[in-house]
Amino acid sequence: MIRKATSSDIQSILSLTKACARSMISNGIYQWNEHYPNATAFEKDIDRDELYVLTNENTIVGTIVISTFMDDEYLPIKWLTPNDKNLYIHRLAVHPDYQGLGYAQKMMDFAEDYGKTNGYDSIRLDTFSKNERNQKFYEVRGYKRLGSIYFSKQSEHPFYCFELLL
Repeated sequence: MIRKATSSDIQSILSLTKACARSMISNGIYQWNEHYPNATAFEKDIDRDELYVLTNENTIVGTIVISTFMDDEYLPIKWLTPNDKNLYIHRLAVHPDYQGLGYAQKMMDFAEDYGKTNGYDSIRLDTFSKNERNQKFYEVRGYKRLGSIYFSKQSEHPFYCFELLL
């Protein structure tokens, strides 16, 4: 089940994202670290009413942010649609113990359905340039890679921006 996250979910979400970070690092992908993601980011997501969790038998196994807020880092990208009616996906994560079971697909289906139902033009996101698995995941779903941005607190390597027309 996918539901809106609450403040009481933050510790479980942090445990999940830390497990994801450890798993990525063990595979040579230095996408998340001690600075990101953090409780402050998730608290802001909850305040904006944009953080969702996916549960399996009352255990949080996944999380996703579906936002209408465009980060300044995205400004230089030549998007396919005007910066008007767009959704932004952030911090999509599935606990490593539950990966490969279709949960990320389910959360992206949820986000895309939400966008279509509510009249958005597109969904935008970024993924780490060294995370080829994520890039393929989005490309198979029809997302188009449009450019690169940098998050200096996360990595010296770029993040690739993608957009899907709804």
